[in-house]
Amino acid sequence: MPEVVGIGEVLIDFVATKPGSYEEVATFQKCFGGAPMNTLVGISRLGRKSGAIAAVGEDPFGQFLIKELEKNGVDTSQVKVKKGTRTTITFVANEPETGERTFIFYRKPWVTGTSDSSLSAEDIDFDYISKARILHVSGFALSQNPSRKAMLTAVEHARKVGVQVSFDPTLRVDVWNSEGALRRMYNGILKLSDIATFSQEEAAFIFRTDDPEKAAKAALKRGVKIVGVKLGATGALLMTADGEKIRKAAFKVNAVDTTGAGDGWNAGLLVGLLSEWDLETCVTVANAVGAFVVTKHGAITALPYKNELNSFFLRKNVNLNV
Repeated sequence: MPEVVGIGEVLIDFVATKPGSYEEVATFQKCFGGAPMNTLVGISRLGRKSGAIAAVGEDPFGQFLIKELEKNGVDTSQVKVKKGTRTTITFVANEPETGERTFIFYRKPWVTGTSDSSLSAEDIDFDYISKARILHVSGFALSQNPSRKAMLTAVEHARKVGVQVSFDPTLRVDVWNSEGALRRMYNGILKLSDIATFSQEEAAFIFRTDDPEKAAKAALKRGVKIVGVKLGATGALLMTADGEKIRKAAFKVNAVDTTGAGDGWNAGLLVGLLSEWDLETCVTVANAVGAFVVTKHGAITALPYKNELNSFFLRKNVNLNV
């Protein structure tokens, strides 16, 4: 059975093959996407068992996503094919100078009848969650019902049976009906979470501060036990309710596409927590996985396997062996 169960969106990312604006880009590459599912792939490649709870459309894109999960060792027994829906798609373009990406989503509230928001509570096998150690939840899929109700029910069940809840905001304001609804939902889910990770932009938006330490402390005050703030090219911060604080610099790599870097970082952190590594090792591994991701187009293309990660540490003169 999976040690980490991820619940939320799985979708197709159409990633621009060259940096530029949407008006200028001529071609897009089809890639696997969806923040919680990217994290599950990263966990699986690092040698731990993961499983997906999600919905895909009744179309070839949905079959592609299921096959990609299976190819990467993620259990798909709880992935539902929703009749009469199309698989959710996203277009992603990158700024030429920084590699930072922007998104255009084809799903609610812009398009109806797409799969990721159609997951319902009736689709969930709660015994499946009970056997996991961590339930990893995406804030993106909390934006619309029925998936919102399904995911909140799953979180409540996880807490009842002692499964840790990991929350990744996956902040995309334009998939919400209002900013007020977004803020209320995020504040509510943080109170139910044991682990929460944020990009620097997400932390600033949610906690209204540009200081990552203040943001982390605000999350801890809501009851979160372990908080990570991903600081992009400058590294990452990890803080705990017990008062530990680790800040580690990023590994220097040639950034091509930042899509999925935070999801890879989450995978490294969760594998570290499962392995009961000390926090400094957890952050070092998370930073390394995130660094791998940005070196190629697509969210999961460059996610490392254990041997690749160990070779990377050797090259960087880091005394670690995962």
